[in-house]
Amino acid sequence: MTNAVKMIAALFVVTIFAFSGGNAQAAGDPVAGEKVFKKCKQCHMVGENAKRRQGPVLNGIVGSAAGAVEGYRYSKPLMAKAAEGLVWDEANLGEYLKAPRKFIPRGKMAFAGLKKQADIDNVIAYLAQFK
Repeated sequence: MTNAVKMIAALFVVTIFAFSGGNAQAAGDPVAGEKVFKKCKQCHMVGENAKRRQGPVLNGIVGSAAGAVEGYRYSKPLMAKAAEGLVWDEANLGEYLKAPRKFIPRGKMAFAGLKKQADIDNVIAYLAQFK
C-alpha cells in the first residue's frame, strides 16, 4: 500500500469518526424510547436513583456482559448464555426485546416482547443514555 493510499484511508476514517460525533449512537430516538420504556417500568428502573425491582436495574446495559448486575439473581438459562460470552450489544438487545422467551428459553423475563422494530430501536437508544 502506497503512502498516498494510506493517507486517503486514514482521512476517510477520521472523516467518518467526525461525522458520527466521535462515538457510536443507537439508531433510535431516545425521547420516543422513554415512552416505550413505560412498558418495562413495572420490572425495571434506570437513572441515578434506580433500584432493583422484579428485574435488574438497566443502567449501563447497552454494551455490557449479560448477567453482570451485582445483587440480582439471574435465571440459570441467562447465566448459561452469559458463560458463553453474551454481550448486550444493540443486535442482541434487539433480538431479546423482540422475543425474550425465544432468545433465552425458560428465562425469568415474562414480557412477551416488542412488536415494532422502531419501538425496539427507540428503547435501546433510551437505555444507551444511562451509563
